[in-house]
Amino acid sequence: MSTPIASPFTGDPNAAPLVRAVDFFETLTPAALVHLDRMFTDDARFKDPFHEVQGLSAIRAIFEHMHQQLDQPRFVVHDRLGDARQGFVTWVFTFRWRGQRQPRPIRGCTHWRFAPDGRISEHRDYWDAAEELYEQWPGLGACMRWLKRRAAAPLPR
Repeated sequence: MSTPIASPFTGDPNAAPLVRAVDFFETLTPAALVHLDRMFTDDARFKDPFHEVQGLSAIRAIFEHMHQQLDQPRFVVHDRLGDARQGFVTWVFTFRWRGQRQPRPIRGCTHWRFAPDGRISEHRDYWDAAEELYEQWPGLGACMRWLKRRAAAPLPR
């Protein structure tokens, strides 16, 4: 069994993988991406509503793109549950589109699987892109809300 890796974020090499992962994502900056190999295995898999990739370079590209496209992106974890093998967190991601002043929240959750050395081997984000993003856009939002009403079961009166 491998020894735990030192976290550049908590500074505690004995911190549980879930603690290190939460700390990493809550303090994520472009500069922190140089430490991605300390958080993810070389062949880690990542999936969210827009991406399904494998490998450090592909995962790094997603987070670099996020920081290029958005102002002040920030994850705040609200709930966490896990052990040395896996973790589950709920979070709110806030950001601003470039050139806009209004912050936007996205609510979601993440499931991580940890390798024996504590690094993330699988990262899966769950959030509703239709509700959290598309419904907020003029024009497209009206269409998405209409589709949502059409698909919803009628409620008793």
